[in-house]
Order: sequence, then C-alpha cells, then structure tokens
Amino acid sequence: METADKKNLTDEEISALAESSLHKKFAKEIWGNFTKAIKVYGLLKEGDRVAVCISGGKDSMLMGKLFSELAKHSIFPFEVKYIVMNPGYSEENARLIERNASLLKLDVNVFQSDIFDNVFNIEKSPCYICARMRRGYLYRYAKELGCNKIALGHHFDDVIETILMGMLYGAQVQTMMPKLHSTNFEGMELIRPMYLIREDDIKAWANYCGLNFLQCACRFTEQSNSCGNEQTKSKRQEVKQLIKTLKKTNPEVETHIFRSVENVNLDTVIAYKQGGERHHFLDDYDKK
Repeated sequence: METADKKNLTDEEISALAESSLHKKFAKEIWGNFTKAIKVYGLLKEGDRVAVCISGGKDSMLMGKLFSELAKHSIFPFEVKYIVMNPGYSEENARLIERNASLLKLDVNVFQSDIFDNVFNIEKSPCYICARMRRGYLYRYAKELGCNKIALGHHFDDVIETILMGMLYGAQVQTMMPKLHSTNFEGMELIRPMYLIREDDIKAWANYCGLNFLQCACRFTEQSNSCGNEQTKSKRQEVKQLIKTLKKTNPEVETHIFRSVENVNLDTVIAYKQGGERHHFLDDYDKK
C-alpha cells in the first residue's frame, strides 16, 4: 500500500493529506461510496442532528472525517456531534484517540462510563453484554445532545461477513441493516453510512496518510493485539478466509453475497419471519 512518510510530515500536513485524499486519491472508493449510501438508503434528512460515534478505530475515525467533509458540501443543512465514550481506556489509548481526533480536526465530545469494569470479569458472553451496554450509553448521551440519530462505522465487509456468519453459525438469513429505528429510545435512529465502503480501502487510506488507530476498542487490547471474544473472532476470521478463498475463482463473490439479501424471492423460501411472526410456504400452498 502507498504510504505517506509520517516522519517527514508535520501534523498540519497529515491533517491536510487526510482531508484532500478523500476528494482525490480515494474519491471513488471512499467518498463516493459514503455519499452513495447516504442517498440510496436515505440516511440523512434536512434538520437531522447526528451523533457520530467514534470508538478510536480506523472505521469510526474515517467516518468522523467523512461527516466533517459532508457538512461542508451538503446541499441541505444538518448538524453533527462527534461523540467518544471512554468505557475505561488506558491513558495511552485515550491519548491516541484524542491525538487522531486532533489530526482529523474533529471536535469530539468525550464522556466517561464504567463499562469495562462492569463486564471485564463476566465469563458468559462479555462482548455481547459490553456491546449492548455501549449502545445504550451512546443513545442516551446522543439524546442529551439533542441528536435524533447515531452513526456507527460498520463497513461493507462487516455486512457480508455478518450474512455468512448468520447462515453458517446461526442457521438464519439476515443482514446488518443500513438503518434501524431504536426500540428503546423513542425518536432515535441508528444509521451506518460506511455501508458500501470496503475495509481494504479504509486501510489503504489510513496507511497512505500515515495514521495509526486503535486496533480494537476493548480493554483486551491493552493486554494483547486481539479482542476479548476469541470465539467470535475466530468465526469471523474463518468467514474472512472463506470469502478470500472463494474470491480466487469468483472475483465477484463479495458483491454476490451482498446482493443476495437484496434479491430474496419469497416464492422460493420454505419459511420466513416477519414482524416476529413465522410464515411457512405450506400455509397457503393449496390456495394457489
């Protein structure tokens, strides 16, 4: 990957490169797919106040920068609040987040929580509980700031991996939706504007600009280079490797996986759920 020589660049030069590269070198792969997702899935409306949730990783940091640029060029007015929840980061990790926010010129609102302390010693599904708690804290703080939406940094690869993981390990066909109404916080909505951006392009942008982000927003990163839930991690890595292997003989496999949940034919599905109700093809088979 092409990389900027960080040693020879000032912070101001890195900031300028991170911004200009989105409209030049990565105009199609990142900026174009970001604005496309917003348009195709109707993620933003005039008057929205969006809480851009930044964990410190490459995905959410890039999302913050993209929203910063969009606010400058949007054809309709909307507001952005950049929020960072500190669930118990080490001082080193907290400083890294603050430095990257400064480099990307993001005016972040940092708030504290004790999530890591609460889940660190939980043996059963600690990552699931942590994720649920984090989401709740983010919704609450966003609402306090007057926001009606929170934006999360899930990307294209997260989507297709989730589809396959659901099929292979969960015996279900489902996807990570580009937007969702909150069931616990009235009037709030979750959006995923990185939905069409490939992970390799995010990595390429970070490397090109000489930026270094947190590898995982989890206390376990302070002890090792991996996240805490090894079982989920290994499953996701298996799926990543599977897609990589399939891509060798089918270069379009990633796109096909993504499109598969856009082209579901209910006439050829044995059973499905909608609104919590199960439907079976035999229910009205003899009526046809």
